[in-house]
Amino acid sequence: MLKTEQLEEQIMKVLDANDVCAFGTVAGDQPKIRYMALFHEGLKVYLATNSRTDKVEELRENANVFVLTGYDGTPSSEIVQMEATAKLCTDNRLREKLWDDELGRWFDGPHDPDYVVLELNPTRIEYIEGESEPQVWQK
Repeated sequence: MLKTEQLEEQIMKVLDANDVCAFGTVAGDQPKIRYMALFHEGLKVYLATNSRTDKVEELRENANVFVLTGYDGTPSSEIVQMEATAKLCTDNRLREKLWDDELGRWFDGPHDPDYVVLELNPTRIEYIEGESEPQVWQK
């Protein structure tokens, strides 16, 4: 069993190694999952999106979300499963910091009014290494 600090380091290592995640929201009483580009600072996750997407409307109704990343198709994969609450962030400093030229496919730049960042604050994280038992970080 890892100590909290070690567990957080392992979780961040997985987040560092993966630039894509499966992101889940709730629409009514049904889950909705989509792949998204993953950014993070520590355990806080950021996802860039268009303010006009279904996921933004879903978050206005229910801020509880889920992130899954790390599986690489091998039995030794390190996986992170995160339960979090999300909020919309239009802070220009954060939008500029997270801006990547790849986002130019969907937005006119970091100040495009449709470009928003979803800020995910974890409440529970499961870290799984290979076939070992999940280790749980909880806020």
